[in-house]
Amino acid sequence: MPDLSKELIASISKSVSDGFDAQIAYTQSLIRFGGQRGEESEVQDFVFNQFADRGYAPVKFGMDEAALASHVGAGKFSATHSKAPIVVGVHKPRSQAPQGKSLILNAHIDVVPTGPLDLWTHDPYSAHIEGDRLYGRGGADMRAGSAANLHALDALRRLGFQPASEVILESVVEEESTGNGTLMTHLKGYKADAVLIPEPEEEMLVRANVGVLWFQVEVRGTPVHVREMGTGMNAIDACWRVVGALRELESEWNLRKVGMEHFENEEHPLNLNVAMINAGDWPSSVPAWSRVDCRISIYPGVSAKSAADEIEKKVADFSRTDPFLSKTPPKVIWNGFFAEGYVLQPGSEAENTLRRAHQHATGEDLKTFMTAGYLDTRVHALYDKIPALCYGPISSNIHGFDEWVSIKSLKRITTAIALFIAEWCGLEEIHGE
Repeated sequence: MPDLSKELIASISKSVSDGFDAQIAYTQSLIRFGGQRGEESEVQDFVFNQFADRGYAPVKFGMDEAALASHVGAGKFSATHSKAPIVVGVHKPRSQAPQGKSLILNAHIDVVPTGPLDLWTHDPYSAHIEGDRLYGRGGADMRAGSAANLHALDALRRLGFQPASEVILESVVEEESTGNGTLMTHLKGYKADAVLIPEPEEEMLVRANVGVLWFQVEVRGTPVHVREMGTGMNAIDACWRVVGALRELESEWNLRKVGMEHFENEEHPLNLNVAMINAGDWPSSVPAWSRVDCRISIYPGVSAKSAADEIEKKVADFSRTDPFLSKTPPKVIWNGFFAEGYVLQPGSEAENTLRRAHQHATGEDLKTFMTAGYLDTRVHALYDKIPALCYGPISSNIHGFDEWVSIKSLKRITTAIALFIAEWCGLEEIHGE
């Protein structure tokens, strides 16, 4: 593909800048919808209408639990799994013989919980701006990226251009808990020559990404009045002993980093997070039950099934050595992510195109890195076998308090996305304009 001319690069950069106030306002609108897991229908309706207004013929569809359950990469369903729709819009070029390559622009619309509101400086859905920072839950992760996808295309439209190849716009749910939203678009048959997902990745390209599993460990105890505490069995104490065994497994897995590119030089690449605990019924009763929710990561190339088998074996082996748990074995329940990681092989045409776009937008060379969080790009890397580019703006406090995205960085990233589309997909004049 030919490089973009200096004149076109300048025109696209200016067009992004000309529409940037509107882009920020749009991003603020997305943040202000809020919408925790299962509550994303309203914001998805808004996105649907935005796609429709631009002629992208959007459709909505839900999760096909049976189809997902038969796929190796699907997350496990639970009572809290979102039933909000997935929204997909498609730009079709005029020509039956596209001049460039097709592209998926994907973004997740779901967000994580806010935590205690008193620990936020401002309302988490206020979309407050202070200096270079746009604050709000989900603002960085990743409603800013959702807006950037759409407004990069808008910047081309203002110049009278549109992509000369098919562009698929995806707005998905369940990225933060199962990955089933993007996997559902795969099962629906949406395919392209590359995918770009503008997660908040500090203006870098993700080279390697861990897999993630979610699970619960549930223990039943023997309830008695606390005056007879010694005759009962505290389920919380017993559950915590199982967590200790899982910490041993975490250490074992981290030792396996030796010889693994992208991970060997990381101090602690794989993390077990004991995230939630629920237990007991009454302060003066020895608790009869305890359940912890956990998240653990795995190396690329390790299947979720083999990792799950190791976890179940570790829990079972430990329980046989415990006087109480040997009689009342814990249950391991898989209730979310069941995803393998991936490595983006260097040197693809798509990566080289993004590298040029990034250099034009930022004046810097594109850096790559490993990130130890889940990313939906694994769907495209593992199952579509296409270049899966995860690249987005500078941010801070994602999943924490006072989450923010850099406004200046967001403009640079949007410019890079627009330049990437222009070169990767090619451009044609908008019919009739």
